[in-house]
Amino acid sequence: MAQAYAAAVESLRPTAPAVAGEAGRLTIERAVGLLAGRARCRLADAHRHLLRMAAEEDRGLLEVATGVIRLLDVADSDTPIISGLDTGRTAPQLTVPVRRFAPWTGMVQRVLDITPGMASFLSAERGPDGRLIDLIWTAVSPEAVAPNGLRGAELLGLRMSDHFPEVIASERWAAYQAVLDTGAPAALGPFAHRDGTYSVRAHRLGEGLLLNWTRHDEVPGGLGDRLASTERLGNLGWGEWDLVSGEIYWSDQLYRIYERDPRLGPLAPGASDGSALEEDEPLRAAAKAQLDRGDRVDVVTRVRVNGRIKHLRTVADASRDAEGRPLRVYGIVQDVTAQETGAKRLAEVERQLDEQRRSLAAEHELAARLQRIILPIPEGPIVLPGLKVALRYLPAGDESLVGGDWYHAAELRDGSVLLAVGDVAGHGTPAATTMAQLRHALRALAVTTSCPAELLKHLNTLSCELARESPELASTAVIARFDPARHEVVWAQAGHPPPLLSRGGRTAALDRPEGPMLGVVEDATYRTARLDFRVGDVLLLYTDGLVEHRRRGPDDGLASVIATVDEAVRASPGQPLAQLLSRLRRTNPDDDTCILAARPVTGETQDLRRYLSSATLNA
Repeated sequence: MAQAYAAAVESLRPTAPAVAGEAGRLTIERAVGLLAGRARCRLADAHRHLLRMAAEEDRGLLEVATGVIRLLDVADSDTPIISGLDTGRTAPQLTVPVRRFAPWTGMVQRVLDITPGMASFLSAERGPDGRLIDLIWTAVSPEAVAPNGLRGAELLGLRMSDHFPEVIASERWAAYQAVLDTGAPAALGPFAHRDGTYSVRAHRLGEGLLLNWTRHDEVPGGLGDRLASTERLGNLGWGEWDLVSGEIYWSDQLYRIYERDPRLGPLAPGASDGSALEEDEPLRAAAKAQLDRGDRVDVVTRVRVNGRIKHLRTVADASRDAEGRPLRVYGIVQDVTAQETGAKRLAEVERQLDEQRRSLAAEHELAARLQRIILPIPEGPIVLPGLKVALRYLPAGDESLVGGDWYHAAELRDGSVLLAVGDVAGHGTPAATTMAQLRHALRALAVTTSCPAELLKHLNTLSCELARESPELASTAVIARFDPARHEVVWAQAGHPPPLLSRGGRTAALDRPEGPMLGVVEDATYRTARLDFRVGDVLLLYTDGLVEHRRRGPDDGLASVIATVDEAVRASPGQPLAQLLSRLRRTNPDDDTCILAARPVTGETQDLRRYLSSATLNA
């Protein structure tokens, strides 16, 4: 019944808390798969460890799973094979066994639940004189069947005396009494029963009786073969030690576990063959003392077999005489080396995950500080010649993502105004560093020229140089020059979303002049476009986080923003920006967003501070 016992142990795995929907379930499954793949352990062990992480860190299972995916999915493919998990705490000494206890009858039922053939565990009821009065079905295999046709779970709780009094009057009853009194197993039969020939083997198990029925006229591959296959599949074996006669019995699989020739016979308990590790002697001594006290033993120890270390779990108990002295020790030995090795690898994976979390947190804090230093966002509007400019920076929904979005708004020496918005691909310190280089380069280049196309050409040359060091950090930008004397905007773009112009209550995206992304094409050419910019118009420059979202395409996002601007203008024709800033409030979980809104002003134009101080833009 090796498979049965393995399944019974596996059933002790905690049940995962319910998660919200199919997406949550798939996220957890993916995290379990990544953990198991990294640690080279069973999925069940990885799942159990994920649950422990959530419990110990007092976080939701889905949150922990998401963090594991984020870290392991981007891990370096050259990371060596790992050997164990921890959460930054001191790694547990896994040589000390993790003991799991369950009610004895409950474990027996789990074993019998998946045991082929007819097997039953019956609790014994004795009279004052110690005589066996009754037997009560406590655990049964699904194929167990009684003479009256009751099968499997239908037998649970039934008393032999109430339902099958003929058994009490049979010779088998005396044999059952002897098994319970002496602890010596008994084999009865073969005898005819119903439509076949059977024998029954009785074992004392705790204070009850384990009965195993065998049908002798069964075809090859029947119960015996299935039990042997089950034992191999569960990688466990059985053993019994008669303390009176000194007889020791090992099942075939127990010989396989110890890789011992059956012709040599079983090892005597306590025999000094050099296989037991000296470091585990305190565990073995404690287990022996526990058995001597009359308690059942559940312990994991290590043995050296043919130069390899194996972890063996032993669950043992003893039948005793009236004074409590042990007469017979019986137990189950399971090779749990794979599980123990997997646990160690999971512990190491968790330790590395914790190191990655700390490293990412430090990098995030550095990038955030760098971003705040080089990209200060004014609380109120910027007053420039003929313009008032409102700026907002919206961080990603995931706070761990620090992006490379940037803006520029400044007066030039000739009295014109230069406006710009840019976006560096990626997140973290590299993106923030590249953003700083581009923003400061634009400020310096504006001293030599105010033409948006020439400025983009110079930025592209700089980006191509930077790309040789960081090839993945491509970027986009849009630059506009406003001439207050002509009320004209000249603008150019480099692979950037088109600016939006609101005029007369209707908003539309401007047609983009030619211009590839920065840092992609050497000696790229950039064109300019011109636009009359009059009082009442609103120009919106933005990065792609405003229009792109994981749940919608760029076209859908652009249409939604245009609709929002139109609604704002209709709601407040005189002061549309106040409405606009109050309506664009959603946060993009995937990307930062930088927004620059500008409108021409005259001496009679209302100050923007009133709505900028009361509106928060979270798109």
